Amino acid sequence: MSPRIGLALGGGSARGWAHIGVIRALADAGIEPDLVCGTSIGALVGAAYVGGELDRLEAWVRSLRVQTVVSFLDFSLGGGLIKGDKLIEFFRSHFVDRDIRELARPFGAVATDLQRGREVWLREGGVSDAVRASIALPGLFTPAQRDGSWLVDGGLVNPVPVSLCRAMGADLVIAVDLNADLLGRHLKPRPAAAARKRAPANPENLTDSVMARIQTGMSQLGLNSGNGPRPPAMLDVLASSINIMQVLITRSRLAGDPADVMVTPLLANLGLMEFHRADVAIDAGRRAMEAAIPQLNARLNGMNGA
Repeated sequence: MSPRIGLALGGGSARGWAHIGVIRALADAGIEPDLVCGTSIGALVGAAYVGGELDRLEAWVRSLRVQTVVSFLDFSLGGGLIKGDKLIEFFRSHFVDRDIRELARPFGAVATDLQRGREVWLREGGVSDAVRASIALPGLFTPAQRDGSWLVDGGLVNPVPVSLCRAMGADLVIAVDLNADLLGRHLKPRPAAAARKRAPANPENLTDSVMARIQTGMSQLGLNSGNGPRPPAMLDVLASSINIMQVLITRSRLAGDPADVMVTPLLANLGLMEFHRADVAIDAGRRAMEAAIPQLNARLNGMNGA
């Protein structure tokens, strides 16, 4: 009997569009996973794939521009800088939104119980609700409430959900880690305050656009900092902190429960919120999966011959 193949799609914010390239490369090789699990952005792409919406999702993300991404930001200081409601409402209205148990193949998403600090596996209920909980990146998106608990991004506890794939019956797990080469890559020198005042924001630079939106909200609350040495930008600090956390947690989790085939797209130059650079991410995902196909075929042949 052929082994059941599980696909574990890891978290990584905008780098998650690489999962689309991974799935395309698998399809080109004639390999179709029997079940899919996702953390954070991996849950979003995985849900679209299992729900038969991957073509529509890919067309949409390739069309994204900076202005579109910024339009999804609903500034808040209540649990996170961004509520996330606009993004999820768009996802709910344009893509698959039905009960997880009604999908074409088994699917699971990972979130974190904020109060108890425990891992939560979302395998029933609405697809968009599960995705919303799984992508609630701490400090950025506000938490999601489910069954009386506040849930945040599953990357806090299980950035690459190999264990969930195993629990759902996978004999062979293909895991996609989006954060393997990221430590320290987001910290950039900050110009002096006077220079920043003279230089207008580049409308094609998402960091400038996002920071302008956040800075406006902070100004209204009297939270602007004064003169003096400038620390790294807030989003750079947030991105680097998240990278450190997820890289170390991923290493620890995978050491105890390794994947059969590990796919690591090279995405260090893609920013946390650069969702408009989907072409770069998708191409990187495809290349990484294509490079891993010989190893995957060898594992499959070995299991089929056993």
